[in-house]
Amino acid sequence: MANNAFTAGVKPGGLNNSSDIRILLCYLMQNVPEPLSQDEIERALLGEELVNYFELASALSQLCERGLAELKNGRYRLLPPGEEVARSLSKQVPLTVREAAIRAAVTVQQFIRKEAQHKAQITPSGEGFMVRCYIEDVGGEVFSCSLYVPNRESAEMIRRRFIDKGDEIFGQMLHALAGI
Repeated sequence: MANNAFTAGVKPGGLNNSSDIRILLCYLMQNVPEPLSQDEIERALLGEELVNYFELASALSQLCERGLAELKNGRYRLLPPGEEVARSLSKQVPLTVREAAIRAAVTVQQFIRKEAQHKAQITPSGEGFMVRCYIEDVGGEVFSCSLYVPNRESAEMIRRRFIDKGDEIFGQMLHALAGI
């Protein structure tokens, strides 16, 4: 495999060098509050178009093969040699890329945590879609609402926003209805 990463799906300023991708991964694992799953890493870095999918998968594998990281219980953990790579080489990766990677990873982890509590189901209904949003807590449903929207894009937007802001929406509804 060539040292240069594929550039498909990578925005200008993203990483096009396999070594830089491995360094970014070490830096990312060292600087996020919780260990990351492969899905979280992919959603963060591919969502920001910082790296190519195939190069990312290869780099994750190489980190484990080289003893820089380990995959344990579905989550990547940095090992001492990887921590040294992150400390000594991270400045090779542009600051904007490092900051975008950290921000995206934390956002992905927060969204996944919220997704476990704030639920939204999309079902076809007539000419459009019904979006059922609800919040589960203490083993049961504490809030729900349903909205009809004309297209899949609107339904997906509502689903994502409810997952992200379900607590705020619930609070505003409670305030509007009960004055609390």
